[in-house]
Amino acid sequence: MFCWNFKISLSKYDHLTQLLIKVIDERPNNVMDIIEDMSHEIKQSFCLDNERALPKLPETTVADELAEKHRLLFCQTEEQEEELVDTPLPNLNEISFYMEQAGVGLGRIEMQRIILALKQLAQSEQLPRCRLWGKILGRERNYIIAEATYREGEEEEEEQKSDEITEEEETKAELEDNEDEMPPLPPVAYSPQPAVPKEDIGTGANKFVYYVCIEPGLPWKKLPTVSPAQINAARQICKYFTGRLESLIISYPPFPGNEANYLRAQIARISAGTHVSPKGFYQSNEEEDEEEADLPQGSNEVNPDFEGIPVSEMATSLSSWVHHAQHILPQGRCTWLNMDVKQSAHLDEEGENEELEEESEELERELGPPLLTPVSQDAGKIFNTPPWTLRLSSSLTPDHAVAVLHSNVWPGAHAYACGKKFENMYIGWGLKYSGEGYSPPLPLPPQDEYPSGLDITEAVDPTVEEEVEYRAALEEQEDSLEDIENSDEEEDENDD
Repeated sequence: MFCWNFKISLSKYDHLTQLLIKVIDERPNNVMDIIEDMSHEIKQSFCLDNERALPKLPETTVADELAEKHRLLFCQTEEQEEELVDTPLPNLNEISFYMEQAGVGLGRIEMQRIILALKQLAQSEQLPRCRLWGKILGRERNYIIAEATYREGEEEEEEQKSDEITEEEETKAELEDNEDEMPPLPPVAYSPQPAVPKEDIGTGANKFVYYVCIEPGLPWKKLPTVSPAQINAARQICKYFTGRLESLIISYPPFPGNEANYLRAQIARISAGTHVSPKGFYQSNEEEDEEEADLPQGSNEVNPDFEGIPVSEMATSLSSWVHHAQHILPQGRCTWLNMDVKQSAHLDEEGENEELEEESEELERELGPPLLTPVSQDAGKIFNTPPWTLRLSSSLTPDHAVAVLHSNVWPGAHAYACGKKFENMYIGWGLKYSGEGYSPPLPLPPQDEYPSGLDITEAVDPTVEEEVEYRAALEEQEDSLEDIENSDEEEDENDD
């Protein structure tokens, strides 16, 4: 018999055969009433079987989604085409070319994607200036880092956010105290040393704002500001990045924050130690006034009279390179802050204030190297390794080569200079050179025991013989007291 439907390869004979088999197997009482429904069920089951046999369409993978994100980077709207004239980005194609000559780079394809991603960031955040800081490698994912200057009015917004966070923390602490309803603890005379405050936004270690992303085309995330406690904790640990900003930093000493804070602290340390420029490109605009002696010193301006240094001199002399970023002091700030004077402001007693002022005068002010200090004045060899390595990009064509400077203290930090052009970039693991191996700091020594004395020394238990003698002595005292009392009573009666 012929097939009754060209879409379903089932003949009428086969259909009737399956229908009779189903009737014989089930043996319903009202066969004539439900035979149509049974026939429909057989047809439907055959269609479902065919649908299950159809090949499934492939699902979109992570690589496909990432390729779509990359494709959107190359798509421009009419508004973006009009804004091409004014751009806050430097000539990244030129920087990539010179870095490639120096043997450093991310590849032309990836660099082109990063350029488009930075352009997208600058337009979305309306940044006045933006540059590629570098790339920090991680165990799971990598960080592409952009450095930008703060917008006008953004400082006030950041301060308001920090005030709101502190208020929320205070309210949470009050609620927790009310929920516990524990009896008050005894007063303690010890007061911990106050934490060193952060530097103001736009100054010191918080001079710039940083954004990170995992891949070009994925959303950028803004890093928080850095505190002195985080910088000092980062100096004492050696931890690889995972590529997840929310992950915890498990280390000793403990780090106050997550990986986003740790990343921001390492960026501040790397920038302070490796950002260099040709000597004379910047000039200091500090005014040597007595009133401004205590203000932060860390402002430079471009020297319009700079004519450039020959590449041959830049590639042979470290004195032709200078630091144009502020040095981070042992306190964790670029500008020293006298914490004793600040702490005395919160005290009410005049005597304590006078004592703290006298102690603060004795404290030595922390001073770092001034701005525009030549690189040749850096510390000596670290583990028999010089802090910097100079070379020429090509010895075969020195007339068209560039001077390259590599940091050995922070492996991955590179700089190039050619005429009036220079740039700094970091591509590495974000860790400082630690010699042959890293050894974590030892834990603090155990505290001393309380000094023993007569007031707290436990008495030795007496022996049995001593207890018998002591009891006998007590009985003799009691008998003597009774005899005295009896004699007194007899004298009183005689007198009467």
